[in-house]
This record gives sequence, C-alpha cells and structure tokens, in this order.
Amino acid sequence: MVTPRHYGKRISITSSLLALIFLAGFAYGKKKPPIDQPPFEYVAGTEDIQAGCDGKLEVLKDSLSFTCPKGSVTLPFSAITLMQYRPNLNPKVARMKIDWKVRPDFSKAKENAYFTVLYNEKDVIRAVVLKVDPPAMRPYLAEIELKTGKSVQVWRSYEDYD
Repeated sequence: MVTPRHYGKRISITSSLLALIFLAGFAYGKKKPPIDQPPFEYVAGTEDIQAGCDGKLEVLKDSLSFTCPKGSVTLPFSAITLMQYRPNLNPKVARMKIDWKVRPDFSKAKENAYFTVLYNEKDVIRAVVLKVDPPAMRPYLAEIELKTGKSVQVWRSYEDYD
C-alpha cells in the first residue's frame, strides 16, 4: 500500500528523472558538431556546372576531381598546364581565348581566394576556377604539387595568414 508520504517521493523522483532526461537531451543537441560546409565553390570555368556550386576537391592518383551536387569534373594531371592560387584571376588568363560557360566575374580579394586550373582537352584550353579560403587550401597545396609534379603558383605567402 502506498502512503501519501511515499506517493510524494515517487512524484518527486519521477519529475526529477524527467527533468534530467530533458536537460541531457537538450545538452546533447547543443554539442552536435555543425555540418561541414564544403570548402570549394565553383565560380567560373568551361564546365557545365552552375556558379556557386559548393563541393569538394579530391587529389586522386592521376587527377584532380571536383564534385558538387550540380556536377563534377576530373582534371588529369597530364593535361594540366597552369595552377594558380591568387586573390583574383590572373589578367593573362582573363585575356586568353577560353570558351567560358561561367564567366569569371569577381574583384580582387585581400587574400588568396581563387584556385585556377587550366588544362588542355583535345587541344582546347579548358578552365576551372574554385573559390577557397586559405586555411582550407593550405593542406591541398603540397599534395597537389607532390602528386602532379607541377607547381601551384601562389600569389601571396601563407605566412601573412597566421
């Protein structure tokens, strides 16, 4: 038989447990890591990819591969003729006769932000321009140079960003 005194203890314990479960669930929800934003954004090029498509760049055995929800492109190392990481598009590249599907239209940034890759496909110059912040680009530079055997022309030193 439950006496009124014991009944009050049961309600107190039950309500305390419910409050604890609620607070634990709320705290757990707050500690979830944010969903990572893909670090690369397609901003210009000769590919059938819409401007502003956020995606990931992979350095594969024989190629670079950019993939986003609206398309992808694979750039064989043997076809790459130029790689630059600059605060803007190199004026020499802008003057080249490239059949842009998404035209470059950006102003000079204060720091390096645009990774440009030119490559040849069947004797036609093709281009991919990706926007990426310096901290996200830093680990890619050495790997790209190591695997391609070609250098990435970096406009500004990374020592400025530390």
